[in-house]
Amino acid sequence: MIVGIPKEIKVDEYRVSLTPAGAAELVQDGHTVLIEDHAGIGSGIENADYESVGAVIADRDEVFQKAEMIIKVKEPIPEEYDRLREDILLFTYLHLAPAPELTTALLDRRVAGLAYETVQSENGSLPLLVPMSEVAGRMSINEGGKYLERETGGRGILLGGVPGVDPGHIVIIGGGVVGVNAAKMAIGTGAYVTLLDINLDRLRYIDDIFGGRVKTIMSTKLNLMEFLKLADLVIGAVLVAGARAPRLIKKEMLAHMKSGSVIVDVGIDQGGIMETSKPTTHSDPIYVVDGVVHYCVANMPGAVARTSTYALTNATLNYARQLAAKGLSRALRESQELRHGLNTFAGHITHPAVAEALQREYVPVEKVAL
Repeated sequence: MIVGIPKEIKVDEYRVSLTPAGAAELVQDGHTVLIEDHAGIGSGIENADYESVGAVIADRDEVFQKAEMIIKVKEPIPEEYDRLREDILLFTYLHLAPAPELTTALLDRRVAGLAYETVQSENGSLPLLVPMSEVAGRMSINEGGKYLERETGGRGILLGGVPGVDPGHIVIIGGGVVGVNAAKMAIGTGAYVTLLDINLDRLRYIDDIFGGRVKTIMSTKLNLMEFLKLADLVIGAVLVAGARAPRLIKKEMLAHMKSGSVIVDVGIDQGGIMETSKPTTHSDPIYVVDGVVHYCVANMPGAVARTSTYALTNATLNYARQLAAKGLSRALRESQELRHGLNTFAGHITHPAVAEALQREYVPVEKVAL
């Protein structure tokens, strides 16, 4: 198979979808790997690093025209839509639930869109979302702490305080991968840390692994409002696989929060957990609504591109090798995990949560792609 690795052109995106080690594996499997010129430069990877393992450096047109499978990091942006075609397999993060225009573009072009974020293991975990969730969860505390500083519109709070001064209060909404990784970093600041979730078993697990250093609270509307009032920094860490993130924080709730408090909405890729959420970029990351600083960067891990690129390839490579070796139809027949990942095929939406979020017809993978 010919595998194409284009350079990411989304604003402030520095990751690349394949490391030289990953390229080496695919080349050794007998595949051709086309790397767009300087695709890895944002992650500190040179063309020569790819060429040394047998990959071929090509221009953008050649990558898209020749590739049978395109592996990306982020979803295609409008400038890339016309490069997509029916006989191409697109393997990347798609986040279609809050993206009707992108969904329409994929359907109109009959693209096979296999989304990292909905590949699902038998135990319900999302193995290709985990590494970037780990990165974003850990970043969220650093970013939130930065925007609590006064010159950025924050309260002027040092999360850990100092002797004789009360530390700040971090409230994490969601106890999944993002939430747990945020909690790890939050504990290290010395702040008060509260985590809310709707799953009592998950709260027991979190209480156990953190030895009581994180206060665990059942998430109800009343409890959420109570802790929003106390929070200096809120981390939105709620995910429903494939679906739009639930809007848990209504606009009217912001008026009850502290002026200059910060919300980091990690779920913005899936639409965000606030009514007031809108995607931002690393170049212009924040805006203020009712005195509350909103940080809604849609590609947080792109800021730490080298770490993120290597973490992502570690997770995606095995699946990419399966797809390259077997082709899409056979790989889907043999892997339930990959069947969960297929979001679009031959003009149909093939993931139920995506179809529900967009209020469009759902066609099971088994009817169209196997």
